[in-house]
Parts: sequence; C-alpha cells; structure tokens
Amino acid sequence: MQRRSKRLLMAVSMAFAFVVTGCAMSSTPYQPLQSASRISGGYSDIRIDETHYRVSFAGNRLTSRERVESYLLFRAAELTLLKGYDYFVIEDREVEHQIERQIRRDPLYDPWYSPYHAYWRPYWRYYRAGHGWYHWYPYYGDPFWADRYDVRTIERFEATADIRLGRGPLPNANLRAMDAREVRNRLAPQIEYPSN
Repeated sequence: MQRRSKRLLMAVSMAFAFVVTGCAMSSTPYQPLQSASRISGGYSDIRIDETHYRVSFAGNRLTSRERVESYLLFRAAELTLLKGYDYFVIEDREVEHQIERQIRRDPLYDPWYSPYHAYWRPYWRYYRAGHGWYHWYPYYGDPFWADRYDVRTIERFEATADIRLGRGPLPNANLRAMDAREVRNRLAPQIEYPSN
C-alpha cells in the first residue's frame, strides 16, 4: 500500500512539474503584446495616420523567424480587414535578430581547487611495456580535466513592417501589395492562439 502511494505521489508531482514547465516552454502564440502575459512576446500596432500603420510581432526564445514573420503578415491582414480595407502594401520591413550567449561554468566540477584539499592536484604514473614510465599531470592540458562549461545560444526575433492600407482591386504593378483576405485565409491554419 505504501509503495502505491509513493508511486501515486511521484506521478502527481511529475504531472504538476510538466504543467508548470509547459507554461514557460512554448513558442509565442498569436496574442497582443502584454507585460502580464505568461508567455512573452506578441503583436502590436501603432497608427501613423489614417492609412499607415507600423505593425510588429516579437517572439520569445522558442519562436522561429518564420513564425514571427508569418504572424506579422497575419496581423497586418487582420488589421487591414478590421479597418475596412481590402489590401495592404508593405512599405518598409525589418527583422531584428538578437543573439544572447550564456556561458556558465559547472559549479559542481572543479578538480583544481577544493576547500578541503587546498593544494591537491591529481597526478598519475604508469608503466607501458617497451616505452617505460609515463606520468600524467593536469597542467599539461588534457581535456578530461579541463573546466566544464555549459554554452547556450538564445535567439529572439522581432519583425516590424510599415504598411499602407488600400481599398478596391489589388494593384498588380506593386509586388509588395497583398490581398488581406487571401493572406488571412492562407495563414489561418498555422496560427496558434494562447490557451487559457
């Protein structure tokens, strides 16, 4: 009986841990940019004038560049339709790529110094038949005794576009003009909304 309760407790605690870490371990969904959101990132838009807007989408460290750019286009299409227009023209576009490298030394691995053995260093002597005596000393740079480091590269993407809204038929001469309904319909199956 006691064994079952331990297993049950272990299963419940693991499920709780997965739920808690799952909140912070997902890419940015399609959501407004808010500081109170449990997952960082989202879209924002600024009105420049009646038909000009600056639309942005910022992703967290798990959001790919492709997703950030797709969500930016989806927001531009959604904003165009919300304002009663038919198409939008991308006048200026920029993708900001931030790279952060975190280098951490393993706090539990230090063969060189220890509070218990202040000046102790590992040293081995061994004999090889036909070659004689050899010795190994860590200052010679053997990688087995080198300091251990954990290097993480964290990438974040933020896409920004200045768009001009328009009504009527799509201008064929401008390659940066996009039909808002078509963009929305094509990207809608890929959009992931936040779960409540």
